[in-house]
Amino acid sequence: MTAALDLRPALAYFLSIMAEKSDPNYKIIAENRRARFDYFIESDVECGIVLTGSEVKSLRTGQSNIAESYASVEGGELWLINGYIATYMQAGVFGHEERRRRKLLVSKKELSRMWNAVGREGMTLVPLVMYFNHRGRVKIKIGIAKGKKLADKRDTEAKRDWNRQKERLLKQG
Repeated sequence: MTAALDLRPALAYFLSIMAEKSDPNYKIIAENRRARFDYFIESDVECGIVLTGSEVKSLRTGQSNIAESYASVEGGELWLINGYIATYMQAGVFGHEERRRRKLLVSKKELSRMWNAVGREGMTLVPLVMYFNHRGRVKIKIGIAKGKKLADKRDTEAKRDWNRQKERLLKQG
């Protein structure tokens, strides 16, 4: 009987931790899986994005793609170019363009850091993932990246294959 009393606080603590991790608002909308294959990601920045109502409704249904998109610093502002958000049928005449340029929201310090990386160091701004954060706001993670050459891609693939083979051998062994 005393052992059951000792476990209750631990169980309550465990359940509270699990409740925090399964946040109902956090949801990944779109992911650019190809980015990590084509680029060395040096750092990443979380950005807000300016959207219309019909775009948010469409994102809630999960109809978007950022695989062919990129970010650009133009006129002192950060823009997401060629990002796809499907039209929301119930919006009617108040809909939106599917591939319009969307403004990204970052601090001036982050913007100047990105502008320097693109201008001076030859880096590229690649969208990595679009998601709803814990408050239900749409955020996009932009990676400051350097392009991989074909040999670099082969090396990455060879390392991945070797790690898989190592894991199999250790599991059998």
